[in-house]
Amino acid sequence: MPDSFQTPAPHNRRLLDRFGIVLSGLCMVHCMAGLVLIGVLGLGGGLLLDPAIHRVGLVLAVTIGAVTIGANALRHGHRLPLALGCCGLAMMAAAIASDHGMGEAVLTIGGVALLASAHVVNLRRAPVCC
Repeated sequence: MPDSFQTPAPHNRRLLDRFGIVLSGLCMVHCMAGLVLIGVLGLGGGLLLDPAIHRVGLVLAVTIGAVTIGANALRHGHRLPLALGCCGLAMMAAAIASDHGMGEAVLTIGGVALLASAHVVNLRRAPVCC
């Protein structure tokens, strides 16, 4: 690994994995609340459907995933979290590119679930000592 690429300390990577799980959960709550508030009550469309929220969320997900899951795959060769995370991020990106509606929600929720699973597997496989 080149000297210019510095990964965070193991403790920080574990914290970032946990933050990634929390962020995934918040994303899922956001998505479900959006469906309920907009579909059932007809409220909140302007704020909950703002494309900026989704773009910022994807940038955060990619950044945290690259630092934690990607660094762990490079360092320890664990490919399952990397595969799950990449599939989840691809689904989330496809959701951003699609029209608002049920398809977008299904892609987002599926992608978030895969990404959160990748963080969980990453936490379980990452060595605590190094």
